[in-house]
Amino acid sequence: MAGAVAASTDWKDRFKENSERMRTGSLLDVAAVLKGLVVLSQQKSLSFREKKDAGAGRYLLVSELAMSKNCEEPQIEDLLSDALAKAKLPFPSAEVFEA
Repeated sequence: MAGAVAASTDWKDRFKENSERMRTGSLLDVAAVLKGLVVLSQQKSLSFREKKDAGAGRYLLVSELAMSKNCEEPQIEDLLSDALAKAKLPFPSAEVFEA
């Protein structure tokens, strides 16, 4: 499947891995966590903590890219939506990850 990501089946292990990746400060790691959670959310409901991580990842990506590209956040959301569409994944609205 396009957009497939490796993820632990145990939510505790997944949460630990995702938390470690989010703390690196790398936007690529944040993007990988967000993508993994988007894929997982299509298969099953996310836990409270996973929703929180996904929301944080979405916010970090959008805000950091908007600042670095000196453009508005809706433009970045469109760019991210297009990028995820290539992997046949939706770019969820912020409300989707509200826990």
